[in-house]
Amino acid sequence: MNPIIGLLQLLSIGLLFYLIVLIIYTVWGLTHPHRQTYASAMSKRFPGDPSELDDPLEYEERVVDGSRGKIYTWIIKGKKSDGPIVVMTHGWGSSRLGGLKRISPIVDLASEIILWDLPGHGDSDGITNLGSSEHHDLELIIEQCISSESKGILLYGWSMGAGVSLAAASENQDAFKFIGVICESPYILPLTPALNVIKLRGIPYRFNVKPAIQLMGMLFGVGRKWEGFARDEISKRVDLPILIIHGDQDPVCPISDGILIADSAPNAKLVSIAGGGHNNLWTDHVFVEDMRSAIDSFVSELCSQPN
Repeated sequence: MNPIIGLLQLLSIGLLFYLIVLIIYTVWGLTHPHRQTYASAMSKRFPGDPSELDDPLEYEERVVDGSRGKIYTWIIKGKKSDGPIVVMTHGWGSSRLGGLKRISPIVDLASEIILWDLPGHGDSDGITNLGSSEHHDLELIIEQCISSESKGILLYGWSMGAGVSLAAASENQDAFKFIGVICESPYILPLTPALNVIKLRGIPYRFNVKPAIQLMGMLFGVGRKWEGFARDEISKRVDLPILIIHGDQDPVCPISDGILIADSAPNAKLVSIAGGGHNNLWTDHVFVEDMRSAIDSFVSELCSQPN
């Protein structure tokens, strides 16, 4: 055999092995994000639970049996006794801790707030399915943590949690007393944020992210094309009022996705935050007032409507 051909064959085998390992590494990384827990909050000198906020809040921790093990939740007492119950669902790589920086405008408008750790995040068991099935866990949270006598349920999710909230609303509009959905920085398909997050971290992405997402789709039972996942298609089936808040400079979930989701829904409003990114809408004081104003206006309008 020509030694050049042999060398090329050897290099091809090495390249193939490298790509396989890179794809497996990508799958593992996307399904095992770093867990945000009480210890990680303390290491950053952030509040680790609702009682450690500047304005401490009463809460109860409850553990729910989810589809992949234990799910940890906080049930927080709101300040408006006749207000809705707000269920807040975090994004990929976050946890219920992420709700603490968003809770200030919510607690004044709600009777209760529920924050929970999605599977594979925070203290909850399992791995993440990237939002393909987590809406079923959200349904379990609602069934086990909310009384059937509640005045109304408002779903609030950000990033991956926005899509989970939309999916839960779409499948359960007649089963639960939903009054509306707030979607912060949503996206349509998981390839978009996965590609952008990995790219921003300086990790190889050109030849591994798409095959990894396709492989995960098959593992999660939604197929390589993630059938039924597209959030703009799901929003078409949600008759509830929807508020979509999106930074127009979001490098992870582009606002074009938020616009398409809003345009597809029968009753949606889009609020664009000028200059806002993906993770700074509640940490940069320039954007916080616009976020608070959008949520306050939306919730006040919902609560003013006759039952």
